[in-house]
Amino acid sequence: MITCQPGNAVSLLENGEQYFPALRAAIDRAEHEIFLQSYIFEPDETGRSVAAALERAAARGVTVKVMVDGFGGRSFVAHLLPQLLERGVQVLIYRRELRMLSLRRNRLRRLHRKLVVIDGREAFVGGINIIDDFDAGNPAHPRYDYAVHVRGPILAPILASAHRLWRLLSWASFRRRRALPLVAQAQAGVAGDIRAAFVVRDNLRFRHAIEDAYLEAIGGARHELVIANAYFFPGRRFRQALIDAAGRGVRVILLLQGVADHPLQRYATRALYPYFLKHGIRLFEYHRSQLHAKVAVVDGDWATVGSSNIDAFSLLLAREANVVIEDEAFAAALRASLERALHSGAKELRQSDWRRLSLLQRALNWASYQLVRLAIGLAGYGGKH
Repeated sequence: MITCQPGNAVSLLENGEQYFPALRAAIDRAEHEIFLQSYIFEPDETGRSVAAALERAAARGVTVKVMVDGFGGRSFVAHLLPQLLERGVQVLIYRRELRMLSLRRNRLRRLHRKLVVIDGREAFVGGINIIDDFDAGNPAHPRYDYAVHVRGPILAPILASAHRLWRLLSWASFRRRRALPLVAQAQAGVAGDIRAAFVVRDNLRFRHAIEDAYLEAIGGARHELVIANAYFFPGRRFRQALIDAAGRGVRVILLLQGVADHPLQRYATRALYPYFLKHGIRLFEYHRSQLHAKVAVVDGDWATVGSSNIDAFSLLLAREANVVIEDEAFAAALRASLERALHSGAKELRQSDWRRLSLLQRALNWASYQLVRLAIGLAGYGGKH
């Protein structure tokens, strides 16, 4: 059971348009220590502006610790890493090996968190990678995603998690145990009136923590459940929880990708659509730009924002981080943002749409579904998950 702590200040940031200015400003305020973790850190205009802010902080004497995934951050390693090291920024790469075709668990585990902690005083958690907000395929509208800016008691577990992962990877990289004390302790005093919890998924103690947080909220839903998720391929328990919620009269809405960057997973997800529609779940696909969000709102008083997709690879393999918020005002703000997305950028899908699908399209969906299931099974995560 997830227990939210009172006394936090939590601000919703929509898309990189709001996130990156706030992030750069916070980095420029840093006086002691910065932890930054990201799956992708591109050497584009956005990435170089964040890198420049980190370099400025290091030049002021701030201890700057950057961790980037070895697969998602390949461009970072080639183009940004050398200069950051030269300018005094400490950098660790999470799993440099790139043999992603292997289905061995240790090859598939990735750092998928998007997390920044500054001076133990403030933090950013969400789904936004360090990459230009506007992708080349659709320059008119930004990539659709969220993060939160937090202060208060929740900083203690956020900073502890960032520090612990830095110590673990430092030991794994250099094969020697070193004292790596925090430069800045968590400033975890009361900062607001919001109840919040920090929830991680890792490979040891918290393998199912994020999934369990979702399932607990879905199981307790009474009126409405809205999930926006980029890569949606839920396991049996999660699917059944959604069906049960709809069966007891909860209005269940799923907002999923319409513009896909991973076609195989998109087709596999579409194979589940008839099942959801048959049970009264409303389905929307977002077509205005690429949907990258991983958020949910339940009953107007529970919400989560983070990096975890609802698929086996996020819920069972990647290192993830979400914030759970119990607050009516925050939930209302996120719900209003999702409503705008539903009306301005999404198309609702109905059972009649799937009855009109050609045999070829149905076969493609079914084959993709079986391939993804096979990959999950070969990785050793079959069964109820």
